[in-house]
Amino acid sequence: MSYTLRFDKAFLKILKSLDRVTIRRIHQRLPELAQDPFNSRISGQVEMGEGERKSRVGDWRIFYEVNDVNRVIDILAVRPRQMAYKKRR
Repeated sequence: MSYTLRFDKAFLKILKSLDRVTIRRIHQRLPELAQDPFNSRISGQVEMGEGERKSRVGDWRIFYEVNDVNRVIDILAVRPRQMAYKKRR
């Protein structure tokens, strides 16, 4: 059973500004995350963010939190790698 994805406004805003190839690659990653958000092949724990995870898509990082009880993944942001680990929010 897969997880439900919920998208933050910041994620959607940045996603609209990306090129089509990157958007397509991110859209391909989202169903993989919904199937198994803890798969170490496609994601990892964020050291600075408690309970936060990341997934690498080329030079971009998708940041998300998983609620196992409700089986929901909150997609928080997508950031370029060079800015990904600076303070967010």
